[in-house]
Amino acid sequence: MSLKSSTPLTIAILLSYGLTQPASAEIIYSFTDEHGVVHFSNVPADERYVPFIGSSANSRKSRTASNNGHPVASLKAQYGSVIKEVARAHALEDALLHAVVTVESAYNPRAVSKKGAAGLMQLMPETAQRYGVIDRFDPVQNLHGGARYLTELLRMFNGNLSLTLAAYNAGENNVIKYGNRIPPFQETRNYVPKVLELYRRYQSRKRL
Repeated sequence: MSLKSSTPLTIAILLSYGLTQPASAEIIYSFTDEHGVVHFSNVPADERYVPFIGSSANSRKSRTASNNGHPVASLKAQYGSVIKEVARAHALEDALLHAVVTVESAYNPRAVSKKGAAGLMQLMPETAQRYGVIDRFDPVQNLHGGARYLTELLRMFNGNLSLTLAAYNAGENNVIKYGNRIPPFQETRNYVPKVLELYRRYQSRKRL
């Protein structure tokens, strides 16, 4: 089976497949190409394929993921109200902020990456300074800074969410450098579909 799509319907179908199949079911893989198109397959012939979050193997990891012993689901609920307020202040969907926070820090406000990004939305020092964030470990400041950055990137890339997320991960200059396409960095190619999948999942849960 091989699919090529970036539509919410296809993602929803794959999520349903991954979450309802038994543990022995085959794994679905995905990658995002340079045009922002998400590819899915159960036969990862291309080296860019990585296990799709909604597949049977990764869905178990997602449900049991933890942050200092606390399930991510409970941390998501803990920050739900402030994320909703920040999203409203910047005309963003809270589902999008939740998706970014989940992938960036798993809701750990003290998280620090090897590159020096910090906090819930993993802001680099220069990004924090640009958006007036004094304390990157303060959840509210961090969320506002990350939300401002996402808002600016959405304007810059004319609402293209795939490019916006690629720029959030790799920097807007890299997206522009590669002709307004997702840069050929494996981390970024993995990051974009992960956030998009969670974004669609959180959107669908709000509609229930």
